[in-house]
Amino acid sequence: MAKSKIVKATKKIEDTVVSGYKKIENAVVSTYEKIEDKFVENYLTKDGETVEEAKKRLKK
Repeated sequence: MAKSKIVKATKKIEDTVVSGYKKIENAVVSTYEKIEDKFVENYLTKDGETVEEAKKRLKK
């Protein structure tokens, strides 16, 4: 009985930690992408070029 309670508690903690990590990871990636897009828009696009077109051009 005690072992199953420990297993259940451990699983609940694991789920909470993983969920929290995923939220943080998504927030960081989203923020980075916004900053990257603004940088490309302000400094790397040519006249009339979109951010996506500039990124494709830069990858070449």
